[in-house]
Amino acid sequence: MSKKTKIGILFGQENTFPQAFVDRVNEKQSAFPAEFVAIEQVEQSVPTDYAVIIDRISQDVPFYKAFLKNAALTGTAVVNNPFWWSADEKFFNNALAVQLGVPVPKTILLPSKERPDDTNHNSFRNLRHMNWDAIFNHIGFPAFMKPHAGGGWKSVYKVDNPEQMFKAYDETGQLVMLYQEAIDFTDYFRCYCIGGKDVRIMPYEPRNPHHLRYAAQMKTTGDAGKKLLATMHDYVLKLNHGLGYDFNTVEFAVRDGIPIAIDFCNPAPDADVHSVGQENFDWVVEAAANMAIERAKKAQKGGDNLTWGTFVRGSVMGSEATPASTPKAAKASKPKEAPEPEKKADAKESKPKKAKK
Repeated sequence: MSKKTKIGILFGQENTFPQAFVDRVNEKQSAFPAEFVAIEQVEQSVPTDYAVIIDRISQDVPFYKAFLKNAALTGTAVVNNPFWWSADEKFFNNALAVQLGVPVPKTILLPSKERPDDTNHNSFRNLRHMNWDAIFNHIGFPAFMKPHAGGGWKSVYKVDNPEQMFKAYDETGQLVMLYQEAIDFTDYFRCYCIGGKDVRIMPYEPRNPHHLRYAAQMKTTGDAGKKLLATMHDYVLKLNHGLGYDFNTVEFAVRDGIPIAIDFCNPAPDADVHSVGQENFDWVVEAAANMAIERAKKAQKGGDNLTWGTFVRGSVMGSEATPASTPKAAKASKPKEAPEPEKKADAKESKPKKAKK
């Protein structure tokens, strides 16, 4: 049992989730008081007094990322694992998903249009010219182009022909990009996964303004709908066990009855009550509070209290387990469809800057 005494949440501009999380943790128990993380001085290898820290902002603040790695080294259970989050990127995730047996869009990795700083043509002696005709024939149109690492709908483009693609590519500078087929979907879902076991499947409409994206209903019904929910539940757990995320969302576009994982690298996913709706908000607050309390109780003083995915653990341990193997300790909740969303939202969020999915 850890002697660390507190549960903390590290956050930035969001307002509704952090306070609700702290309040709920404190309502449920008193052994590990919850609070907003307070940082005064960060010294190498000096532990914090937090048993658990929920990270919602370090992807945008490098100082916080370094602080969290130091905290993790000295025994804090950081959610999500800051070492993996630093290494994670969308192209690898897609490749891992293929090995896990989860369908993903056809995807090509593109080199940056402009050379990185402090490089010249000699730095790229191993890189040949792209066979654009072959790429366009493989991916087809329309297609999406987006950074291979990153999020927040930054530098995302939808293109309908080669001319649009090259024009968009010229704007990407030094970003390494993914070029990906567009999925013509009949249903779309966003799924929370908390603690590697609790799953919330939510109908979602990415073409709506942000504050109305959860104002959607599942179109697939009957036995087909039940099968779809069960399949997505299974895929959500496979992806999060493989990656090692404790707090994440997975998005699926359903084409011909098959859920295709579109985006599953969201380790600080939207949890604002005004966008996700009250019932989804209440669910994620409760699930996150339960996970944090459980992790605080199990944390070992000075030990590695992080969650590592099956890919990393299998590689380090030299096990014969495939990336698709599922941790036995993770007991999955039953697939559950989200209730019908509220028809009105109280606040608006900014629209995507480049293109809609």
